[in-house]
Amino acid sequence: MPPKIKTDSEKHAIRTAILDAARALFIHQGVDAVTMRAVAQQVGYSATSLYHYFGDKEQLIRAVVDADVMKLAQALKSTLDISDPLQRFLQFGQHYVQFALANPNHYRMMFMTQHPPCDPAFSSIEQHNPEQDAYSQLIGVVTSAWHAGVFKPSLTDPVLIAQTVWAAMHGLCALEINLADDAWIDWRPLEARTQAMVKMCMGGLMKAPEYE
Repeated sequence: MPPKIKTDSEKHAIRTAILDAARALFIHQGVDAVTMRAVAQQVGYSATSLYHYFGDKEQLIRAVVDADVMKLAQALKSTLDISDPLQRFLQFGQHYVQFALANPNHYRMMFMTQHPPCDPAFSSIEQHNPEQDAYSQLIGVVTSAWHAGVFKPSLTDPVLIAQTVWAAMHGLCALEINLADDAWIDWRPLEARTQAMVKMCMGGLMKAPEYE
């Protein structure tokens, strides 16, 4: 049996340890294959003790994803203070890539591991709150740049622009996380690939000629 937890900081530490263990198991074994007992064993607890923190496996999955989404939102938050819409847009993308590569397990859990879809009614993340919702941040950053006239006049849907740019960033991050050490592929340097992606995306999006 685990020792009796007496303080909030100890409870927080145990909860974090459970989330970290669950994240690693979900990523490497798949969400469906992981049991609450397996997570408990990973942190040295009994399954009964684990239920004091999470009522069931679905709650645990949701807690892991919510924690990772919040971590991503906090990592991107500083870019929202950049006054210039174009620079805010560019820096947001850079920070996104930096977060993904610095936190590969968090990124895998959010966007590369199959798990139940997010239901706002059961999430601890407040949807559309830029303090917590990284997707809301993305939409806001792109919409601001769109209103500032950064993009080509033919591009009339800022949400579509945001989702397309996200797909490009995700592709870069996912390949680097999963295949960076694959000897079959003669990768160009990550910085070169990142710059090329930005140049090609911006060349297709911007009305200014600097990225064409």
